[in-house]
Amino acid sequence: MTDILTRTPTVPDPRIAGLVLESMADGVFTLDEAGRITLWNPAMERISGYRAEEAVGRSCGLLSFTHCLGKKEPTSFKECGIYEKGSVDAQEYVLRHKDGHDVPVLKSARLVRDENDRVIGVVETVTDLTELRTMQHRVAAVSRRLGELHQFGNIIGKSHVMQQVFEAIEAAAASEATILIAGESGTGKELVAGAIHYNSIRAEMPMVTVNCSALAESLLESELFGHVRGAFTGAARDRKGRFEEADGGTVFLDEIGEISPLIQVKLLRVLQEREIERVGESKRRRIDIRIIAATHRDLFDRVRRGEFREDLYYRLKVFPIHVPPLRLRKEDLPLLVSHFIGVQNRKTGKAIRGVSAEAMRILMDYSWPGNVRELENAVEHAFVLCADADIDVFDLPVEIRQCEYRPLPSMEPSQSMKSEDRREPPTRERLIALLDECAWNKAEAARRIGVSRTSVWKYMKKWHIPLQPDDC
Repeated sequence: MTDILTRTPTVPDPRIAGLVLESMADGVFTLDEAGRITLWNPAMERISGYRAEEAVGRSCGLLSFTHCLGKKEPTSFKECGIYEKGSVDAQEYVLRHKDGHDVPVLKSARLVRDENDRVIGVVETVTDLTELRTMQHRVAAVSRRLGELHQFGNIIGKSHVMQQVFEAIEAAAASEATILIAGESGTGKELVAGAIHYNSIRAEMPMVTVNCSALAESLLESELFGHVRGAFTGAARDRKGRFEEADGGTVFLDEIGEISPLIQVKLLRVLQEREIERVGESKRRRIDIRIIAATHRDLFDRVRRGEFREDLYYRLKVFPIHVPPLRLRKEDLPLLVSHFIGVQNRKTGKAIRGVSAEAMRILMDYSWPGNVRELENAVEHAFVLCADADIDVFDLPVEIRQCEYRPLPSMEPSQSMKSEDRREPPTRERLIALLDECAWNKAEAARRIGVSRTSVWKYMKKWHIPLQPDDC
């Protein structure tokens, strides 16, 4: 018997090779020495949207890859990086589908040479990563729901509204769009801005923060744009502004709603032209920055009143993110309390375990007008007084312990319980409707009715209303 190792290799049947190409899940295409497509398998039709008869004979530029083996949009096939590299293995690209949407792919390529070492073409394979990316996003979403501490910095929360914020942060970090973060004071707008920057492609560059409400107009102008020597009294030397210091990175403009009309005009130019002029100088300087702004004000209302430029408003809110107040994400409160207790334990050397049930009930009933910042301060206050293993009611600040007598700012009266209704005892149906509006916060429902929190508990017990809506 002839040794199998010495047999002459069998030339594969071309029909078998064709069937292999047709059955492959990965896209395969070939190019001739001029860069024209000569073969296009069915998987390439599925991935790109172009049929074989549409692709064959055309340039590989048809796919509009984000970059071509190290060359961004080469002017000719001879400039393609494959000529220099000879091959490339499993690099990530994005190609443009015939319908116009982007498709993430993994691409490999090889130069094909004849016996005289002359290039006669290229073979490329393309793996569609769309399904993998979708699964990665789903896994990330599941991880966010299971974890108490999200991957974006120190932003804590597993409530539905915070999951929406996390998804918005992830989308914003993947883009270069201008971001407007809105939310009440103390909700963590600066944490959101930091999460966007440090998860973006600018993460290695500086993030410069400017509090627009802390400086007068003239000082803010110099702070942002810089000045030249002699521009005003005290300008003894040239000075870079924050925009120039952040070149390549991000500028976070906190309390953007407080800037004057002059600064609004100058900021509009920065957003439109990405150019600045130092105070006292007419020279324009190009800058490469991303702008994230934040405000606790209703900017659209200020636009209506003529206090804020409409064109600037729409330039800023290319991608708006609203950070919810703590009273609308009460299910996150135990997580936040646990986090702040851990912080204070490390800072003070104490070993407090948690919060008593009665103290937690009061924390849950409180409206938190100061939001997460107020909660952090309340835990720090409790650490000063607490001498036991758990924080108890009388360790909390007095205004929180007496929350049923505290008015809630910026909260509109219930439509289902107008002022004239408060003179009469509520019905069971009205109380349930009001609890729904107040996210089942009994203290807030009591405030709107005009009775004590204890009265609301008595009404609920009398009418057999459950403590939570899920039990209805």
